[in-house]
Amino acid sequence: MSASSWVSTSLPYLTPQEKGHGDAWGAEAEEQGRRGTQRILHAGEVPAPAEVSRLLGIAEGEPVVVRRRLILLDEMPNELTDTYYPLAIAQGTALARTAKIRGGAVTLLAELGHVGVLVREDVTATMPDEGERRTLDTAPDEPVLRLTRLTVDREDHPIQVDRMVMPALRQRLRYEIEIG
Repeated sequence: MSASSWVSTSLPYLTPQEKGHGDAWGAEAEEQGRRGTQRILHAGEVPAPAEVSRLLGIAEGEPVVVRRRLILLDEMPNELTDTYYPLAIAQGTALARTAKIRGGAVTLLAELGHVGVLVREDVTATMPDEGERRTLDTAPDEPVLRLTRLTVDREDHPIQVDRMVMPALRQRLRYEIEIG
């Protein structure tokens, strides 16, 4: 897959889906004539890693809920995503379970009264660790993109942190910024 064969924008993943619709990933892939699926590798409480605790404004190691997913495009690994939620938001909800969430997690968050109004994304390029390389099926010398996304609500409270790892040679990220 060449660098221009998959173009992704962030906006669909930040907006709750209409009732009865599937998740944003499946819809985006379908719009491009592709098949987008995901496998939930783990869901539940974990100690917050340093970067996540800093972004969520909690102590390192404090419990959070994580959903770890392998994102597939036409059955090929396309992305590893860990999404972290504050315990007060996600504990006891579908976010802490491995079942798929109809409409996606952002839709469920909105139903629970947590709507993101500001998103901050940081993207870096590095070499994958051995586990990431195997899971994403990249060549030994192939870099990955690491995207970290923080979503906050109207009160400036963090509601979600996403940490994504994507094969750099299979991705093109597009940002559209509306000014004024």
